[in-house]
Amino acid sequence: MSKWDQLTKAVGELEEKKVIEILHKFINTNPSYEEVQKVIKACQAGMIIVGDCFEKGDYFVGDLIFSGELLAKVIAIVKPFLGNSSSIKKGKIVIGTVQGDLHDIGKNIFKSMVDAAGFEVYDIGIDQPVSAFVNKVREVQPDIVGMSGVLTVALEAMKDTVDGLKEAGLRDDIKVILGGNPVTKEACAYIGGDAYTANAAEGVKICRSWVV
Repeated sequence: MSKWDQLTKAVGELEEKKVIEILHKFINTNPSYEEVQKVIKACQAGMIIVGDCFEKGDYFVGDLIFSGELLAKVIAIVKPFLGNSSSIKKGKIVIGTVQGDLHDIGKNIFKSMVDAAGFEVYDIGIDQPVSAFVNKVREVQPDIVGMSGVLTVALEAMKDTVDGLKEAGLRDDIKVILGGNPVTKEACAYIGGDAYTANAAEGVKICRSWVV
């Protein structure tokens, strides 16, 4: 088994101590940008395993939270070796929990995963009004906007936000992905989103397909 396969396996099995050990040995070699990309890809593959295990019921929400924290640690360790090359980032994404909802676990997991996938992420936080999304989109001109919500009231807030982006003349230039348990296929259509998911790993796949 190669060291990258070992890393993927360790991430997939949430073996934090082993992941950190592998990474510290790795950075002591003063790795190149290309080598760091291999590490990130190996970790991404590990996160896909985590997502699959969650879908099968082998992992639970607590495991997803831990995987997001682990991924954040990975990024922090290898970030100094990524340099400032514009080729690092695949696209820009603005994410936030909509007004009336204070939950951020799912958003934070998704944030860590899209960051590791190569996106430039702008997290505007929780309980964010329409104006906050509109202003941030106007400011950074992202490719994607991600809206999160766990409460059923979040559905109307998501629709208001999409409508606000339309009124501001910004909707046609972006893709909108919705996240959270209340969001269904029907709700996504009602809100006006391009896609929805309750699984962070699946959400990353969708976002990556939009910027290829």
